[in-house]
This record gives sequence, C-alpha cells and structure tokens, in this order.
Amino acid sequence: MENLNQTILNNSLLQWLIAVAALLVTVLLLRIFQHLAGRRLTALATRSATQWDDMFVALIARTKLLFLIVVSIFVATLFLDLPDRIQATVSTLLVIALLFQSGIWGATFIARVLESYRQHALENNRADVTTINLIGLVIRIVLWSIVTLLVLDNLGVNVTALVAGLGIGGIAVALALQNILGDLFASLSITLDKPFIIGDFLIIGEHMGSVENVGLKTTRVRSLSGEQLVFSNSDLLNSRIRNYGRMFERRVAFSIGVIYETPREKLRRIPEIIQEAVESQDETRFDRSHFMKYGDYALMYETVYYVLSPDYNIYMDIQQSIYFAIHEVFEKEGIEFAYPTQKLFVHKDKN
Repeated sequence: MENLNQTILNNSLLQWLIAVAALLVTVLLLRIFQHLAGRRLTALATRSATQWDDMFVALIARTKLLFLIVVSIFVATLFLDLPDRIQATVSTLLVIALLFQSGIWGATFIARVLESYRQHALENNRADVTTINLIGLVIRIVLWSIVTLLVLDNLGVNVTALVAGLGIGGIAVALALQNILGDLFASLSITLDKPFIIGDFLIIGEHMGSVENVGLKTTRVRSLSGEQLVFSNSDLLNSRIRNYGRMFERRVAFSIGVIYETPREKLRRIPEIIQEAVESQDETRFDRSHFMKYGDYALMYETVYYVLSPDYNIYMDIQQSIYFAIHEVFEKEGIEFAYPTQKLFVHKDKN
C-alpha cells in the first residue's frame, strides 16, 4: 500500500492507476456504444424508408478509434493533478482531434447527401451529375480548408499572416501550374456549359465511346472495343465533338439499284414499294424516295426517312425490316436488283 502513495509528477501511483483505468474503461465504453448504436441504427435503417438513419449509421461507422482514445486521455487527466502546461496540451490535442473528426463527419455527410442527389440525377437528368460532382469537390475543399485553419490557429500559428502569404505564393503556383489549371477551368466549363454529360456517346476525331466520368483534369470515355480513353479536358474542348447523346431522331438515307431491263411501269412502282416498306415500321417518318440517276450498271433510287429514336439498335432493327420487306416485294413483282456487271459485244467482220 505504501507503494501506491509514491508520487510521480505530483500525483500518487494510485491516482495514476485510476487514470489509466479510466482511460481503458472510457475507450471500452465508447467502442461498445459505437458498436451497439451502429447495430441498432442498421436494424432500424433496414425497416425505414428514410435516408437519415442510414446517414447516422455512416457517421457512427466513420468515428475513428484515435478520436475515442484522445477523448479517453482527456477523461483520464481529470483524475490527475497535472501542470497547467500539460493540461493545456491535452486540451489542445482534444480540440484538434475533435476538429479532424468533425471534418470526417462533415465529409461523410456531404458525400452521402450528394450521392443521393447523384443517383436521382442519373435517373431523371444526367446533365446534373457533373455539376453535383463539382459541387461536392468544392464543398470538401472548403470544409477541409476551414478545419486546417482552425487546427493551425489552435497550434498558435498566425492564420492571418499565413493566408496573406498563401495569396502571394498562390500567384507563383498558378504560373507553374498553368496546364493543370487550364484543365481545371475546362472541367468547370464542361460542368456549367454541358456540351456533353455522363452516358453521352461521343465521336472525337477517330475515337468514339460513351462518357464515363468528367474529372478535374481528364474526361474518361469507354470505347466500343472496351478500352478506356482518357482525354485532357482542355484538349477535349478544343476538339470537334460529335455528340450522339443529344440526337432525338436519326436521318437515314440509302440507295438501291435495279437492272436496266426493268419495265418502266415497275420503275414507277418502286418508290411506292419503298414508301410502303418504310411506313409499315413503327417509329419511322418517311421523307422521300426518287429515281436518282442512271448508274454505270444500274438504275439508282435514293430514299430518305427518319427513325424517331436515337437508339442505334432500334435503327438497325428497323433498317433490316425495311430491307427484308423491299426484297420480298421485289421478288413477288419480278424486279431484279443490279450488281456490277459488264456486257461484252463481239462484232464479227464478214470479210
């Protein structure tokens, strides 16, 4: 018992043991509370249609063990008689840990809210997805900037002078990072002007594919052959982009040729046959069909119609059905398609 009365840093060994016990018990209780609260809220979340219980589950799950340890250390110091300097250090450490943990909670809350809006935008208005991503990035940068400044302020750093110094240094950094900043502003331009959105099918020069993501520096496109194409945002905006995602209907023009021996009555009938084949299909609008020209080996007809859907598979299905219908009628009418042929006339000299 006498050993327990020995003094270490103005506190008896018994006080130190009590403080250590308080630290361990506090950590244990906080972890148990975190675990039980997480399980309880998870069970409620499965039965609830609201998103708030899911939000609290995510916040509890993102509570760091290091933060709980710092809180427990502060609780333990309440059982000790420590010098003011050490007590102030522990208090500062608690404030810093609370600031960082608040930043994590805030970032988690923002991410969950924006993800909810993002999923809604994907279903209703995909043009808003890139805007939501940019807003999330800006909010996170502002959040962690505030947390960092508050932490530095608690550490005794002159924040006012630091911000002024950063303003001067920012000019030099901006000059050194012109290309990166150019891509950053290009990303902002894409987000605000929306020349394309996630899911749009683009043709950029010889490359084509669907937009997967618009980032700060690059835009990623999934090509038809499966690989991912990565474009610099600034280079992308300087390119000629064909955006098939904004197509509302598709204009289709095709030509067919029949042999020169086809009777004139049947030649007059061909545009009617083609028109009937086009109009028999759903989601089409017939425009015209004409005897276009005398070709090298065929009498050529040109037809134009519109598919009232931007979907490429629907267009191909309709085009195939039209070709089958024309072929069937031509077979019944005895109209022959032309193909490249040459006729050789041999003249026999009587001498």
